[in-house]
Parts: sequence; C-alpha cells; structure tokens
Amino acid sequence: MLSRACLNALLVGAVAVAVAGCTSSAVDSIVVNPATQTLAVGQTAHLTATGTVGHGNHPSTSEDVTSMVTWSSSSASVASVSSAGVVTAVSAGSATISASMPGYGGLLSSTAAITVTGSTGGATGGEVVSLAVIPGTQVVASANQTSQFIAIGTTSPGATENVTNQVPSRSSSAQVATINSSGLASATGQGTATISAIFTNTDKSVAAGTSTFTVTGAVSEEITALTLSPTTQSLSATGQSSQFIALGTSGAGLELNVTSAPGISWSSSVSTVATVSPTGLVAGVNPGQCTVTAIFTNPDGSVASASAIINVTSSPAPEPLLSLTIIPSTITVGNLQDTGNFLAIGTYATSPNVRDLTNSVTWISSFPNSFPVNSNTNPTNPGDPGGVVTAFGNGTATIIAEASDPTTGSIQTATATFSCPLVLPNPPTTPGSCFEGSQASALLSTITVYNEGANATNWLITAPSATGTPNVIHCGPGWAGDGNSGGSVCVASYPVGSTVTLTAPAQAAVSFGGWSDNCTASPSSISPNPPTAAGPNTCTIVPNAPPYSAANPVPTNITVGAIFN
Repeated sequence: MLSRACLNALLVGAVAVAVAGCTSSAVDSIVVNPATQTLAVGQTAHLTATGTVGHGNHPSTSEDVTSMVTWSSSSASVASVSSAGVVTAVSAGSATISASMPGYGGLLSSTAAITVTGSTGGATGGEVVSLAVIPGTQVVASANQTSQFIAIGTTSPGATENVTNQVPSRSSSAQVATINSSGLASATGQGTATISAIFTNTDKSVAAGTSTFTVTGAVSEEITALTLSPTTQSLSATGQSSQFIALGTSGAGLELNVTSAPGISWSSSVSTVATVSPTGLVAGVNPGQCTVTAIFTNPDGSVASASAIINVTSSPAPEPLLSLTIIPSTITVGNLQDTGNFLAIGTYATSPNVRDLTNSVTWISSFPNSFPVNSNTNPTNPGDPGGVVTAFGNGTATIIAEASDPTTGSIQTATATFSCPLVLPNPPTTPGSCFEGSQASALLSTITVYNEGANATNWLITAPSATGTPNVIHCGPGWAGDGNSGGSVCVASYPVGSTVTLTAPAQAAVSFGGWSDNCTASPSSISPNPPTAAGPNTCTIVPNAPPYSAANPVPTNITVGAIFN
C-alpha cells in the first residue's frame, strides 16, 4: 500500500516534494532535453531533466525532475550550469552538461552536448539596448541570507543574453547587502539596498537595470504608500521620453523600488498625448496634458497609487541631455561612518541615449560637514566611484547631482536623500549608531597656527598630538628642540571633537599679546592683563558641541592667531 501511495503521489506531479517513503529513489531513468545545443558566448539555454517511473507492475509514467537532479559541467570555462539547469555560454568550445540523481536501481545520469561559438551577442548580434535585473525585488528576513540576481540584456535585434558575469553589479549600501561578481547578494543588516547593474557596449552606450534587496529582520509587509519620481515632467511630442521611478513604502517604513515589480500597473489618462510602458517609461505623442498613474496591488488585494502630470509640447527636444536620474532616490544607514553609493544616469536625445554619468557629474551635499559626498576627481584612476556619501552625524541630507551639457551649456539636476537616523536611547546602550560619540569619528579638523604680531625672531607655539605626544606642533623660530626652527605657519589635523591646548612657552624678551577669540585662554594667560612674558600662556580650542546642523557645523577648519611683539 505504501508503494502504491507513493506512485499515486508521483502521478499528480508531487515528485519534487519529499514525503516519507516517496522520494527520488522511485525513478528508474532520467533524460536531459535538449540533448544538443549550440550557443553564442553570453547566451543561455534552459535544460530540463525528465524522470521515468516504470518498475514493478505499474504503467510507466514521466515526471519533471529538473530541480531534483545535480547539474554539472565538464568544462565550466566553456559553459556553466546552474542548479536550475540554466546553461550559460562562457567561451568558445564544447562541454558536456550532466544531470545525476539517486534512482530505483542506483545512481542515474544523463548528458547534453553544448557547443559554444566564439561570437558574442544574440543570435544576430547587436548592442545591448536594455537590461533587466531579475528578480525585480527580493526580501529576506535576516542578515547572512542570500539571493541570486541575474542580469538579462536585450540586444537591438531583440535577442536576449544572460550577461550576469559581464556587468559590474553594486549595492547602494554595503551595510544592508553586498553583491559579488556573479550576482549573488548577501544580506548584512536591516534596511533596503538597490542592486544596480550597468552593461557598457562597444560604442560606450550603456544599459542599466536595478532591483531592490530588502532585509526586514521580520516578515515582509504590504506596500502602504506609493510615490513617483519625478512628480511632473515636460516632454516633446517628437518622441522624447522620460523614465519614472515608483517607490513603495511598507508598513515598517522600508522604501522599495517597485517600478517594474509584478504587482504594479502603469496607465496614461490620454494615450494620444503620452504613452507609458509597463516599466514606467513615458513618451510624448501629441501636444497636450495628461496624467500618468501607477497602481501597486498587494497580495491581500489592498492597493497604493500615485500620479504625475505630463505636459507634451510641439517643440523639439530642447537639448541633447534630456534628463538626469539618481539611483536609488534614498539611502538610510544605521551607524556613523557607514557609506552609501548613488549612481547618476543621464538620458540623451542622441545616441547613446542612456549613459552612466556617476563619475562625470558634480555631486553636492546640503549638509557636507555631516554627510560629505565625493565626486571622482582622480585623473589617474577614473574607475574610482563618485557619489559615495559617508555619515559623520545624524539627520538627513539632500544629495544633488549636476550634469552640464557641453553642447548647449545647460545643466540638469537630480536629487536624492541620505539619512542616518538617531536611535534611542540617547546615548545608545551599545556601541554603534548615528549618535555622536558612539563611535570614534573619522572626520578631521585642520588647525592652522600663525603669529599676528611683529616678532620674527624668537616667538614659539607648541601643542601635543591627538594621542598626547608633546610638542608635535612647534611653530615659530623660537623652537630648537630638534635643532631646527619651526615654521611661520603650522598646520595639524585632529579628530573632530578632540580638545587641543596651545602653549606659548616662557621666552626671554618676548612680549605676548594674547590669542584670537576662537581659542579660549586659561586664567593664568589673561591675568595680569596684558599677559606677561613669564608665561606659559595657554589657550584651548573648544569645538562646537553636537548635535551638528547647518547652523552649528562640524568645525573642520580652525585658524588660531597669537600676538608676539
């Protein structure tokens, strides 16, 4: 009775579900289809494995056992194969793909012959014109969980290629997720990261694709609100287009890029004025105004929607650079010194239409003292990433990308937000958070010391290092500690928040007239008034107290003057 029950379970297609007494050991033989396949470099093919059950007195039946077999390649450098039977052509040559599994009579196996030609691209070649990152969204419950992302490129003739191993993939926040060169993302902490992939063609045009990777720490929640970026857009009826991005907010406050998610639908109120694709790409058709609406439907049937106004004019596209977009639109980190990487994507009226401008735009932060953002200004290493923001305080900054069109001189801008929220209790009970002082700051204050008086012969100012080593600063011709006199202007760096004491030692025939008002003199330095040369005369640099803001910035540059006559 038990074997008959197992056979009945197989007949209804449940062979992939392991039930006690009903496993792959009931399979008599397997066959891989197709048995032969020719691919170009970069192309993929999906192989399937079919198992046959026919031992005993029962009629022979077949089942799909693709997910139950173990797949392997005789030459992974020619053709690799995934656990799902997806073969990827890597380089020219021949390889044998094998599928094996335990069966009724022992180990079962079957093979397919793969021939890889040296040509690249689709069946008819062509440049990659669009890129899709699959899956479009992925949610995991906790750190250390992983998800495999695949980059699929579509060529100009319409062929598709698996280009996962040919595109650089990056995560917008390494504190949420990291991703390797094979597209495997690993969760590192709670939050949402945008996974971006960019394919560069031989003519330097690019195709970009994104996906979101969310680490909830708990069960995924429904989308409760939807926003579109941009909220309004003017287009030319000559076919000018603009990419809209839909951001969904979950009940837990996590923001997801749902532009191409399975649950979203796009529509135009007047399709004769402007059309919108299933991926949010809006194109002008005829002069007029219409509304583009995105509706996200949750699994429970609830919906969230957002709209944008489209104005279509009869004039031609005004400039080659049509629009600039920052991906992602927001990054949130949880600790001081965490970083996030923004990308800048430009849309042009001329080919190549979509270009990666991350390392050519100017990046600006509205709060540079706490959230500085870098532009790639390294001429010797143009591959250094621009758009990297670092958290040195708590709060939120607006990150701006500016792109100048050299043809017209016009400037396109795009904005995003970067946040490091304050976590209570304040201060935190455990190290690490966006609370000032919970971590040692990596941001430095530069202190410059000079003499405002007329003495050019024997004046002297000393100060210790940040770790307490005395006389690291020894400024002025009165210094003879190492046989050399000090410079007339001295500069040293200290961690933001450290306290630095400057000293004017007792010097014969030196008249000391005091310190600049940004260095607080000790009582012995100001009494009697004026100070005497007997000294020592000291002052302390007291940095601004946190929390820092636009009105109370981080003291990154401090200049102190002393008067020696």
